[in-house]
Amino acid sequence: MTRPQTTEAADYYFKYIDLVTSDDIVPAMENQMGEMLQFLSGISEEQSLHSYAPGKWTIREVLNHVNDGERAFSGRAFWFARGFNDALPSFDQDVAVQMAQANNTSWADLVEEFKNLRLGTISLFKSLPAEAWDRSGVASDNPVSVRAIAYIIAGHVAHHIGVLQEKYL
Repeated sequence: MTRPQTTEAADYYFKYIDLVTSDDIVPAMENQMGEMLQFLSGISEEQSLHSYAPGKWTIREVLNHVNDGERAFSGRAFWFARGFNDALPSFDQDVAVQMAQANNTSWADLVEEFKNLRLGTISLFKSLPAEAWDRSGVASDNPVSVRAIAYIIAGHVAHHIGVLQEKYL
């Protein structure tokens, strides 16, 4: 496994990709799942409704967004890994958060959802044949490789752990 090259994703995504230091992405995702679950277990139901400023997402909404991102990016990875060539649409995070109404979902359920999604993501990437990692397609009007998507997924989680630590907790 090699790290994604700059030609494998839009520049924007390297803010996530660069947060992943491992060259072995599947074990990195497995380790990150444990770290994330431990981190999330330190947040109470009451704390999870906290927002650091008016108009900003609550902690529940942030985790819902992380879950939506995991789901959306895993779907993209599946699509391109299996050789489908149709371009995939953009993902509007603000619409998704608004429609999810995460503040009406328990913190425990959102944490469980993360765990289940990550297990599915790991299973997907573990099952890919070697050549699938190099496949690519277009999502959100930008070319992206399956390998880059795996790093984006892990980096997206790392990014939001940092945001939660810095601005919320």
